[in-house]
Amino acid sequence: MKTMPMNFLRLVNLSAAILAATCALICALTFSAQAAPAAANKSKNELSLEYIADIEAWRDKVETSLRRDNGWLTLAGRFIMKPGINTFGVGKNNDIVLPPELKGIGPDTIGALVVDKDALTVTLKLADGVSMTSDGTAFSGERVMKTSSEKRDWVSLQRISMHIIERNGTFVLRLADNESLVRKNFPGRLWYEAKDQFLVDAKFIPYPPGRTLSIVNIIDEISEEPSPGYVEFKLKGKTHKMDVIGDDDGLFFVFRDGTSGDTTYRPSRFLFVEKKPAPNTTFKLDFNKAYNPPCAFSEFTTCPLPPKQNIMQTRVEAGEKYRKKG
Repeated sequence: MKTMPMNFLRLVNLSAAILAATCALICALTFSAQAAPAAANKSKNELSLEYIADIEAWRDKVETSLRRDNGWLTLAGRFIMKPGINTFGVGKNNDIVLPPELKGIGPDTIGALVVDKDALTVTLKLADGVSMTSDGTAFSGERVMKTSSEKRDWVSLQRISMHIIERNGTFVLRLADNESLVRKNFPGRLWYEAKDQFLVDAKFIPYPPGRTLSIVNIIDEISEEPSPGYVEFKLKGKTHKMDVIGDDDGLFFVFRDGTSGDTTYRPSRFLFVEKKPAPNTTFKLDFNKAYNPPCAFSEFTTCPLPPKQNIMQTRVEAGEKYRKKG
């Protein structure tokens, strides 16, 4: 038997080595391509299971609050009252005519709301034979309505409830219908996936005491609100500043960003930090907890618009989205 030439054997061995090296390289590249997205995803979103559970619990809480009795989904009317007597009911001759779907709840005139602009009080006077409830206790006759925003003074009659709000000396009757079709047909809040890039390091920087901001709402009313300071943070490589609105134990923001009118509610979104951090110290500002204002759910509310400093061009694809009507 003839043996193969040495040169031929060397050529065969060299070809085999090249083939093996090529296969190894292809396998390495394939593995790298498959592993890269996973590594990228990990670097982009490293939220802990504990954090995800906290976000889900918070979203359940705000969903429950939105759907509650006398919540934003139940609002059925907003009526500005004149000084003096304001009769109300479903009858067409009342000063305040309730929606027609409420016909049959009480007589045509349920009573009157008497506005005393000098004393800044509103007195409810029920018609003869009519009784309402407050905190589950029935009453009739006359009752002074409290207008504090800290605890709304709701009074109820069957499926309807109402309370009084005061805006710069003007009194407004806000009506709720707990069998509202808006409430019954509400499909639920819509959220972005929580991402760690929107859980940012921020600093709270105080303003000198007494600073206020002129805040405009969606119907062009202007109010002067305290602003104790601002926060500074970086997002997507850019430095941003947002003014705090209101002065209490936390930090409240009204803001707009590059998603507004696209995937989120155009006028604004809200963000709240429950505990005010110490000045000039780093804390976590969590845009995953950004949420829609009441006017995203009801036409009978007047939500504030963001001050100029709180309008960002950066897209904040975090927190609550807006489910467009129609």
